[in-house]
Amino acid sequence: MTTYNRVEAVRYADLWWNDTNPGFLRFPDDCTNYVSQCLYAGGIAMIHTGDRGSGWWYQATGTDADTWSYSWAVAHSFRWMLEGGEVISAQRKADASALTIGDVICYDFDGDGNWDHTTIVVAKDANGMPLVNAHTIDSRHREWGYKDSSEYTENTQYLFFHLLG
Repeated sequence: MTTYNRVEAVRYADLWWNDTNPGFLRFPDDCTNYVSQCLYAGGIAMIHTGDRGSGWWYQATGTDADTWSYSWAVAHSFRWMLEGGEVISAQRKADASALTIGDVICYDFDGDGNWDHTTIVVAKDANGMPLVNAHTIDSRHREWGYKDSSEYTENTQYLFFHLLG
């Protein structure tokens, strides 16, 4: 079993926060693809099933014909994959302050049950609260609550996942 290396995941997150690793495609909504790459760089093994609806994987071809699982690149699917724990072992936390570097926050901006965004915790601020990196709107060491985002609403919901391993 591979141990999750949080430092390597964050190193990758800081290296590619405003650019695209040429080994992967960039999606119009790239947040979950980026976070998946960070977790993979931290040593979490892909589970390649060949079925887009299962596992957690990215298959590079060197062309635009790359394939991937929904859980690799779609925020809503990634959230359910973390919740299920069969692919990546994660524990839900009640509060953002319980997270450490390399952990994940999922966002439902409208509070409608459809998870819209994913970030990775890369640091803590002076009050011990997470700072996150993300793609789509490339962000580095951003306040975790996203209250400065045009997507944020008063109905925004969060899920906090501490990755195990």
